[in-house]
Amino acid sequence: MKKRFMWLAALSVLTLVAGACKSGGNGGGGNGDICADDPFGCVEYGPDDPINVGTLLVISGENASLGQDSQNGAVLALDFRDPAGELLGHPVEFNHQDDGCSAEGGQAGAQALAADPTIVGVVGTSCSSSALGVADTILSEKGIAIISPSNTGPALTAPETHQDFYLRTAHNDKLQGAAVAAYALEEVGATTATTIHDGSPYADGLQQVFSDVFAQGGGTVARQEAIQVGDTDFGPLLTDIAAEAPDFLYYPIFVAEGGLITQQARGIAGLADTQLAGSDGMFTPDWIEASGAENAEGVAISGPDLTAFQQNEFYTSEFLPAYEAKFGEEPQSVFHAHSFDAMNMLLDAIEQVATETDDGGLQIPRTALKDALFATSGFEGITGNLSCDENGDCQQTAVMAVHVVTDGDFGPPVFSREFSLAG
Repeated sequence: MKKRFMWLAALSVLTLVAGACKSGGNGGGGNGDICADDPFGCVEYGPDDPINVGTLLVISGENASLGQDSQNGAVLALDFRDPAGELLGHPVEFNHQDDGCSAEGGQAGAQALAADPTIVGVVGTSCSSSALGVADTILSEKGIAIISPSNTGPALTAPETHQDFYLRTAHNDKLQGAAVAAYALEEVGATTATTIHDGSPYADGLQQVFSDVFAQGGGTVARQEAIQVGDTDFGPLLTDIAAEAPDFLYYPIFVAEGGLITQQARGIAGLADTQLAGSDGMFTPDWIEASGAENAEGVAISGPDLTAFQQNEFYTSEFLPAYEAKFGEEPQSVFHAHSFDAMNMLLDAIEQVATETDDGGLQIPRTALKDALFATSGFEGITGNLSCDENGDCQQTAVMAVHVVTDGDFGPPVFSREFSLAG
């Protein structure tokens, strides 16, 4: 018996399952043409075959805590759904790939998953650079649904660049950029700001939203600077920035370069009164360690408001204890809940469209599976009420928060507000 929760809208799901997972036969009965009629065909499993789900997340290198946290969330979703790890009478198995938080990693991982005809869907990627024009395209061209728990780059769901089989449960950085700008203007009282990005879709898109909203609010963006991933000496750049003494320096990048910028900025006198700030690519203890706790002190870091999740009784009383029991630690990043929700959405969609064959196997039409995911509406997850639009944004509103590092920890939010894609 599957363990279900009210917040998963169990009754509606089970009603759909009763109608969808019926015997249609292999080429016989009312569903005989289900695979031939789908442009991408079906994922077909024999009676004893496992259902194979891919993950494509950063699980090595400096940013591994970001992806491992998401991978844990997906694994835990299956545990809660069925302690035996089954769906529709079939065991569910994972194929974990590493996106490397890079275009190269996204390409390699997506190609590995796309080459396996038994992969029904993918939870990933971690980093927008691994998805945009890479994993989102490779998997969409194969008709494989991909749901990201932590891609936030606006271009991924922009109509002109969105790929047909791509969705995300993560917020769009149109929300996060607006939140950081509001914090800078309202809480810091900043009138001037400079941004630094690393050329990735995540960082560049996020700093641009911040810059636009900050300017609309009456602030002045003095510079929008770019660095390269792998750079280590930021002294000359920071010295140039310090000559203008901005009130706010925003660098929404990742752990390695973010840690070095934080270290080196503390040694430049002209930045002593500048509020340093980053975002959820640095929202991990690994970034504090890379920066040095004394250098990270006082830095503002934005991300989804985890305290909002704590209003969900399931998250606090069941999910978090189970996470720590299974993985031996508390969540180390901020997207475990988004991944939990993404995995449950995928499993729900499989249940909705799967057809049982006469011999006890399964046929899962790929386009129908994608359509079921995009039709998600009112899904009550840990992260809130999820409804997917035609471009794959399922988090239409999000409570965004800003934390200020205090005594070597992120501490409670100093700013929290709900933002909406509707404006």
